[in-house]
Amino acid sequence: MLKPDNTPPTTQRGRPHGAPGRLLSAITVALATMGCAPPGPVSPAAMTEPFRQSMRVGPPVNATLSYLRSGDALGPRLILVHGTPGSASSWTDYVLQPPAGVEVVALDRPGFGRSEPEGAVTSLAAQAAAVAALFPTDGRPVVLLGHSLGGPIVAQVAAEHPHAVAAVVLLSASLDPALEEIHPMQHVGLWWPVRAMLPRAMRNANAELMDLKPELERLATLLPQIKARVLIVHGDKDDLVPVANVPFMQARLTGAHCVSTDILEGQNHFLPWNAVDQVRAAIQRALEPVCAATPVATQR
Repeated sequence: MLKPDNTPPTTQRGRPHGAPGRLLSAITVALATMGCAPPGPVSPAAMTEPFRQSMRVGPPVNATLSYLRSGDALGPRLILVHGTPGSASSWTDYVLQPPAGVEVVALDRPGFGRSEPEGAVTSLAAQAAAVAALFPTDGRPVVLLGHSLGGPIVAQVAAEHPHAVAAVVLLSASLDPALEEIHPMQHVGLWWPVRAMLPRAMRNANAELMDLKPELERLATLLPQIKARVLIVHGDKDDLVPVANVPFMQARLTGAHCVSTDILEGQNHFLPWNAVDQVRAAIQRALEPVCAATPVATQR
């Protein structure tokens, strides 16, 4: 049996901005292990245990996945996808307080939390397949929300299933391959003696980041296939996934039903916990049957 991933959910990461950002991400993880992590969910993760479920998924994932499920089983399904590292527990507050009339599903992505496999799954397509396995089978609307590296994963899902996804929320999402850099210390993390000392979540996060640039390059060609409504929410003080990702997304999402962008003034990377009201408002807009009448860009 796999051991639960005890990495605090607040250590999630999308794409650090160059070498300083990579180092900052590593420091963030280190601080988290010492109990000095950035803000996270208000409620303890243990409160979500009654909502824990699992399922076996076939190719290309071939793993047993763990996830949290709460809310209205007859309503639209909101699927929450964490960054790297991280787990479904990142979304504890959203699972415990789902939007009215909505079913919430938060996934332990393959390689994290209580989901298999033990090693990293660096393919965005494979990660997307894990998310798509959580689609309802009764035709209910699906809304996807991806934070940080979860952003390109939900974008991949929406591109591969353009008629099954009603809306996508890209929260502090890292999609621009031109902004990807690898710090030399990340190569050190691949050396066997070092890898053996790292927690599973850190090993797999480093592997994901090392492979992310070519994965994003492949994803870039698929982005015009997205037909869903897209809401981009990003902090203008994000030092891990810079706001420079936003113009790339706006330029590539040419097939989307509509694209709205909220640039949150003074906000950093940890929007699920630092900007709860704005995130919940974005979820509500994503659940609307038509495109919300919001400006292309707003400051808050």
